[in-house]
Amino acid sequence: MRLAASGRRFLALSLQRRYAALPPADFYSKLQSVGIQKFFGVPDSLLKDICAYITDTAGSANVCTANEGSAIAMAAGHHLATGETACVYLQNSGFGNCVNPLLSLTHEKVYRIPILLLVGWRGEPGVKDEPQHVAQGALQEELLRAAEVPYSVLPDTLEEMGAVVDKAKEHLQTKGSPYCLLVRKGAFQKYKLKADPSAPTFEMGREDAIKVILDSLGERDCVVSTTGMPSREVFEHRAATGGVHKRDFLTVGCMGHASQIAVGIALAQPQRSTYVLDGDGATIMHMGGLATIGGMAQSAEGTLSNLKHIVINNGAHDSVGGQPTVGFDVAFPTIAKGCGYKTILPTADTRDALSKALKELASAPGPAVLEVRVNKGARSDLGRPTTTPIENKEAMMAFLQA
Repeated sequence: MRLAASGRRFLALSLQRRYAALPPADFYSKLQSVGIQKFFGVPDSLLKDICAYITDTAGSANVCTANEGSAIAMAAGHHLATGETACVYLQNSGFGNCVNPLLSLTHEKVYRIPILLLVGWRGEPGVKDEPQHVAQGALQEELLRAAEVPYSVLPDTLEEMGAVVDKAKEHLQTKGSPYCLLVRKGAFQKYKLKADPSAPTFEMGREDAIKVILDSLGERDCVVSTTGMPSREVFEHRAATGGVHKRDFLTVGCMGHASQIAVGIALAQPQRSTYVLDGDGATIMHMGGLATIGGMAQSAEGTLSNLKHIVINNGAHDSVGGQPTVGFDVAFPTIAKGCGYKTILPTADTRDALSKALKELASAPGPAVLEVRVNKGARSDLGRPTTTPIENKEAMMAFLQA
């Protein structure tokens, strides 16, 4: 079957759009040329190549922040101290964390502070993506307009990219308020983050630790697993061992909130142990949750005695490219103790130590915390849940209410 001329042109443009991509080094150099030399943000899977390049190239001029709102605030402070504009990178799922500082700090009617936002457009309409990104992607342009942040979609050719960055520069200099570059899937050429020879190594990877943890739990125990690869690994282990999925809530979105979801379950079901499988980046993102948990434990006898908080620490944002967190520099058990957690278990970094700690954790008064240190990385063939989020929710609700 022959295509009409218009169809051939459309196909050619589609193929060009699919395979054209920007070299991260050229984009980085362009930002440098317009005066942007400082970077703050939370890595994103669509931005992993440029984020990796920034991590390897910018050195101390790049700060991986706790959350996206913190990145906006740091960029604002940088402008106050230097008069320069910084770049803030993020996945659009974290845009909600930016709304407060964008509207009450950097907006032209408040302090009028220029910031270049580099936003990965997960869930772009017409592009297949995971369920948690569909609504955000469809609304992203509307959200930017509502926040009164002008934007451009980043082109994937050098000439067009240069023109768009120049347009952003003009706005940043003349209007003095934030400007956003929306980044589509595949916009950047591949760039692999360089290995850190000083990074510690451990006996287990994250998936190894998750298997040990899940195999230790009782039939009435429930699990809330954090965003990204941990939830995928939970699902795959249950499937591989013939286990039931109904005991696990897979937090596919809202990074950093798994512990608070678990608190809601634990409060409503005090006779059932609720386990949180958290990550270092996710825990850091909304670390105030630890204070809420500890404070509740102090204010009422027995409150959250059934909450078991496991922080699996690999020192990296593993699900979005492996960029480093400050996880290995943070004493999670000490922080939890200071927040009021009832039980603080020794950090485990071997299978034997983890198995021993889990036996103690099962009967320990909560809220209890256990840090597990593991290597970063995941299987190349790691799958995704075959159930929908709604099916996952309904199965767990039936389990909890049985």
